[in-house]
Amino acid sequence: MPRTHYTYCRYCPAACGLKVTVEDNRVLTVFPDKRNPHSWRDFCAKGRTAGRLVEHPRRITAPMRRVGDRYVETSWAEALADIAARMTAAVERGGPDAVGAYYGNPAGFSAANLVFMNAWLDGIGTGNRYAVGSVDQNAVHVVAEALYGSPIMVPTSDIDRCEYFLLVGANPAVSAWNWLESAPGGWRRALERQRAGARIVVVDPLRTESADRADLHLAVRPGQDWALLLALVAVILGEGLEHRGDCADLVTGVPELRALAAAADIDDLAARCDIPAPQLRTVARDFATAPAAMAVTRTGTALHTSGTVAEWLGHVLNLITGRMDRPGGRRFEPGVLDALRVTALAPVAQHRSRVAGRLPVAGAHALSELPAEITTPGPGQLRALVLNCGNPVVSGPDGAALDAALAELELLVAIDVVQRESHRHAHWLLPATHWLERADLLALTSGMHDEPFVHYGRAVLRPPPQVREEWRIFLDLALAMNVPLFGVRGLNRFVRATRWLAARTGRPGVAFGAHWVDRAMVAGARRVGGRRPRWREIAAAPHGLVLGPREYGHFRAALRTPDKRVRIAPPEFIARARELLAEPHPTAPPGYPFQLGNRRRRHSMNSWLNELPGLHPGGKRNDALLHPDDAAALGIAAGDLVRVSSRTGAVELRAAIGDRPRRGTVVIDHGWGSRVFDPRGGAEPEVHGVNRNLLADAADLDPLSQTSALNAVFVAVERIQPSR
Repeated sequence: MPRTHYTYCRYCPAACGLKVTVEDNRVLTVFPDKRNPHSWRDFCAKGRTAGRLVEHPRRITAPMRRVGDRYVETSWAEALADIAARMTAAVERGGPDAVGAYYGNPAGFSAANLVFMNAWLDGIGTGNRYAVGSVDQNAVHVVAEALYGSPIMVPTSDIDRCEYFLLVGANPAVSAWNWLESAPGGWRRALERQRAGARIVVVDPLRTESADRADLHLAVRPGQDWALLLALVAVILGEGLEHRGDCADLVTGVPELRALAAAADIDDLAARCDIPAPQLRTVARDFATAPAAMAVTRTGTALHTSGTVAEWLGHVLNLITGRMDRPGGRRFEPGVLDALRVTALAPVAQHRSRVAGRLPVAGAHALSELPAEITTPGPGQLRALVLNCGNPVVSGPDGAALDAALAELELLVAIDVVQRESHRHAHWLLPATHWLERADLLALTSGMHDEPFVHYGRAVLRPPPQVREEWRIFLDLALAMNVPLFGVRGLNRFVRATRWLAARTGRPGVAFGAHWVDRAMVAGARRVGGRRPRWREIAAAPHGLVLGPREYGHFRAALRTPDKRVRIAPPEFIARARELLAEPHPTAPPGYPFQLGNRRRRHSMNSWLNELPGLHPGGKRNDALLHPDDAAALGIAAGDLVRVSSRTGAVELRAAIGDRPRRGTVVIDHGWGSRVFDPRGGAEPEVHGVNRNLLADAADLDPLSQTSALNAVFVAVERIQPSR
């Protein structure tokens, strides 16, 4: 008999409410849960096809050990004993940093996963921690730390009262209003405001789906968002259009900012970003004088060596024009749980990377540093690595170098649903749960949502018998290695005692685990609307709970700066902006006349899901999208096989022709080109598309955020075979 369950999607920050029909432990249908009061409005094909990943024909359903060139299924006891012994030996020889971990996007949508992974790493004492966030979001954390005193203090958008939207490097028509914030139905809400008279300005080298609906599209030169934004700031300050009250009371550092703006020449900045100076002046005046406005920066600004400066200047625009903590602008949403206070209680050790000598950002080192940490001999050389639901060979720069480094490890452990490109050298494959098979509490990230929302998403399926939740894998590893969980001595004895008691009493919930952490988070919830939510109330609400209205007035209290003011002109940002101003205008090197661009696809989720049936009805591949004039000059027709090359690598794929990119830009979607292996059956790997990040140089970094320049890479394009 079919049964209906309610939960939420864990593929992206939207956390859409889902209505899932199940029969005989199989998903029949997935629809949006329209009784969810907050998060169902961005429901998409990825959520609709979630059951396909659960039933993936190549799914890992038991621990698998590499034996020669094949994998064999084994027991958890054997897996944990072998992994623990080899990791312990690595630590004894090379110190705690001989062991490390990398986590990808899927891990980030399970609070329990990350809590217990870090608890295990804390027990070992290693600082070798790497995260997918370094690929595209480090600039957000660096700017938040410098301006507001906390790397996770990220403003949310008041869409419903905005009169002027400046969207830079964002395409919410495809990716929704999501990226370290979530405003359900945000793009539709912005279009409703537009119909009521609001203006939408999109800044992007591509004429995106959002630009199609915008009042104005500024086709900026790739990598020059910073120049456009600095021009806007310079016009506003130069013409006295700033909000004098906030510039005097809310922020510090205005004189330094004015000096930078005065040193910038608007005509020079206009030439850099390839937008006419009169148009920049008009946009600046319109933004500053609009009754309510917001500037929003997204991944499009981040993937360049100037990404942190661009992210910073987006915040500066909002701050100097009085758009922070006011209707129609950006505001701070405290959420259900005070995540700023929680993270401050568990400060991250300032571990400096061994080879590059860099500090972590938001608790993790940059992915670009990982190959050298593996291959460079010496004390602390990384010899054993866990890939926690991640595919860094495809997600990061120069995957060929990382792949070669992973092959040198003494121990590589992959925790995932299937074996992907980054796992091909793994000594152990450990089966992960799909989120339909586990319960998760949306509380720690509730401050990313645009209203105080909490949801306890229950499991709707039973996982295969040998599949374990990721948090338990890390807990079991800590026990097997006899390293103190969370670095707290004596806690392991307590965990073992709770397990003994659970077995003795027949009450599994007595054993220490993720549900203890969930209840502790709820116990620490803040008062919303004069009351504090209780566990029973949250657990009994299958559709989630909105606990109160959207409120203003929390921003200043949330600041973690000593004087409760925003540090608007951090010296390192001012210095980097001056460096960029002193650099010559970007010019293509000989032989590489194009710049690499990227775009979002509605059915894609980075480097996973692309192979699933039901997604990408237009074809499971990525193409090289060229402007018609560029294609004609090269003698390239749609469907021709072309080679796109940089000084780092080359890829071959089919050409597509269209007028969406500006001339001189070749657009290749990211996230493709990952093989999916068949560790049980040994069939040929399945692969779709090519990995465009092979064109990026891992050494080409934003010096402030350590983000790799995956966009604006100079490339060549040549035709190698006509269309079939």
